[in-house]
Amino acid sequence: MDAPAAVTASAAAPIAKGAAAGRKARLAAHLFTLGVLGAWAAWGASVESYQMPGPFAVAERLGLFFTDAHEIGHMFWSFGHIIAAVVISFVLGFALALLPWYLGATRRMMHGRLTPFLNSYPGIGWTMLAIIWFGVNDFTVVFVISMVLIPFAIINMREGLEALDPELLEMVRSFSRRRLRALLLLILPALFPFMFATLRISFGVSWKVALTAELFGGNSGLGYMLNLARNDFDTPLIFGIILIIIAFVYSVERFVFDPVQKRLARHHAG
Repeated sequence: MDAPAAVTASAAAPIAKGAAAGRKARLAAHLFTLGVLGAWAAWGASVESYQMPGPFAVAERLGLFFTDAHEIGHMFWSFGHIIAAVVISFVLGFALALLPWYLGATRRMMHGRLTPFLNSYPGIGWTMLAIIWFGVNDFTVVFVISMVLIPFAIINMREGLEALDPELLEMVRSFSRRRLRALLLLILPALFPFMFATLRISFGVSWKVALTAELFGGNSGLGYMLNLARNDFDTPLIFGIILIIIAFVYSVERFVFDPVQKRLARHHAG
């Protein structure tokens, strides 16, 4: 074997090894999924259906769900609650993080008082208060989710602001005294990774809060449907709603957030 052929063979070996490892990992994941489905089916066959419905019963109920316009409407209400709350919490959290950045006297108030309070106050507490203040409606749901998400936005954006390159900030001060222009043209682009991370975290956390808020304080949404299903002992619907949420969150993570994350990583690495 001549030298170029030897080099080619040695370079191809790690690639082939990596491909084989990838196939094994996918096989292990598929076997795990099949094992879970098998255990689920066996458990469902050994107890009453209202306690643990099997995969086929849940699939049948999901089919009925997606043929009912009223139930589909509740799903879209949940999507609307999530989107509205994520946008509101991001805007407010970013503004609150910028406040001590531009007004240093507010730093202890914001990061030493307000943020720890918001970060420690439980979502169920906001739900109870919101029901008293606003009643059982969509505003209550959006309010509760937003209040839980705001500290995530403040903390992430604060870390982003503190991680800014000092030379960039010096350049900003040297070339322009217009703070708004410097913010829009230089600081915001530098904060894109932190902004994206904030949105990604908020999206994942929001679903955990939304169901509780809709369950107790909403009159629409998947959490509201969970409450109805619990009252009717419609356990297949409860499992179906859980699967809908898992599928939606996984799809957004896989097909929206992951590609954007890779693009940002390439851009900022370069």
